[in-house]
Amino acid sequence: MAESQNDSLEIVSLVVHKIGNKSTEDGVRLSQKPIRLDESINQLLLQYFMTPFKNVEYYNFHHESDLMMNEVYAYASAIFDNPSSLYEQSVHIARHLYEQSVHPKIKSGELYVVYLKGGIVEGEEADIVGIFKSETRETYLKVYPKEEGFEINYDDGININKLDKGCLIYNSSREEGYTVAVIDQNGKGTEAVYWTDDFLHLIPRSDNYHHTQNVLDMCKSFVREKLPENYEMTTVDQAHILNQSVKYFKDNDSFELEDFSRQVLQAPELIDSFKSYKEEFEEDNFCEINPSFEISDSAVKKQAKFFKTILKLDKNFHVYVHGNRDLIEKGYDDDKGKNFYKLYFNEEN
Repeated sequence: MAESQNDSLEIVSLVVHKIGNKSTEDGVRLSQKPIRLDESINQLLLQYFMTPFKNVEYYNFHHESDLMMNEVYAYASAIFDNPSSLYEQSVHIARHLYEQSVHPKIKSGELYVVYLKGGIVEGEEADIVGIFKSETRETYLKVYPKEEGFEINYDDGININKLDKGCLIYNSSREEGYTVAVIDQNGKGTEAVYWTDDFLHLIPRSDNYHHTQNVLDMCKSFVREKLPENYEMTTVDQAHILNQSVKYFKDNDSFELEDFSRQVLQAPELIDSFKSYKEEFEEDNFCEINPSFEISDSAVKKQAKFFKTILKLDKNFHVYVHGNRDLIEKGYDDDKGKNFYKLYFNEEN
């Protein structure tokens, strides 16, 4: 996971270009040289660029045949080898981004290519190539004194607390495709893939965070989609298995597939079905589920919120199930002709 940067982080050089939407032939407006920054602007830009990168997953650049054919990887490598080439490589980066900006919903915006020193990744110091894009502009009121009163005006600008898109390329693990953190605050639907997939061409890094996330995703999919197809299973039964899955990851430092299957699934037929589904999940999601790894607490924390099970009973009740399976019973009332749940508890809060 990306870490907070230390106080020594500084912007060495910065280039800004304007990138339009290629499908509407907006074009690219290239600056002619890097921007000179005073100290106050430097600190504001550091806040704008770096604040969103807290508790994000790491990725690697990828290419199917040769890593050097990944454009951004090649441009970043050139910058790390010769930081004075930042402007030249930023032009290549801008044109490459424009070529990927073909979806009609992609907004034009400013592209910032930055070289930073003093970054920290996994406890090690590493220089950073940062690539950021601002797409959203906001209207601001300006109130200022005039004669005996005040005057109000407005202007459009960029909110430094809302970076739209960005990536941090750490000069670390070069042969594996660098250590890369990425965000896309606005990307939804089919236009979202252009930043991470088409422009950067990233894959999740094979680390404990990624392994933990994969297994939790597989468990959730197995319980909610696969089990109901083959077994008579109530929503409460599904909730119980999901809750036990999360509990296993919270209570243990490491994951062992055999141990997890015995503790959480217990029944031999469910264990066999789970192992069979593992192969199906790997094939469908182009990933490999490791049978053992150290559990990432941050991945568990992020994924656990998607494991909450809610019983939606008509339009009258929502029951959150996240505890002991034995304290909830389902039945049918012949007189009322309705299903019911019976809940056992000690105190009402």
